[in-house]
Amino acid sequence: MTAMNVALPAWLLYAIGSAFFAALTAIFAKIGVVEMNSDLATLIRTLIILIVTAAIVSARGAWQAPSALPTRAVLFLVLSGIATGLSWLCYFRALQIGPVPGVVAIDKLSVVFVVALAALLIGERLTWQAVVGSFLVAAGALLVSLSTPA
Repeated sequence: MTAMNVALPAWLLYAIGSAFFAALTAIFAKIGVVEMNSDLATLIRTLIILIVTAAIVSARGAWQAPSALPTRAVLFLVLSGIATGLSWLCYFRALQIGPVPGVVAIDKLSVVFVVALAALLIGERLTWQAVVGSFLVAAGALLVSLSTPA
């Protein structure tokens, strides 16, 4: 019997890494916001992300002159950054006052929102699988959050 070689797509490996590091983020953040204002904790986290990301961009030689960047792309990255900042502020405050499993489960409702917004705003095709999956994610988020002691 020979082992099957199954190559996973690169995006899937990065997505799994993202999920794993997001889990660590929640645990570390919960510990970090116990004795500190959640907004200040978010700022500290953001500064660390800035330093780490700048180091990676430098190491890869990926810097570009601002004038070479597409205006539309920069605009939407600015909007994304604002949304991220607001998300993180809400997330850290929720972690400070709520249970980690409940907060993280509700945060994952972003999957449901992104499926709907991708169809509405950027015209991505909405399949029955995405609709059913979104309902299952929502149900799972509600079950986890409701079963978590306050």
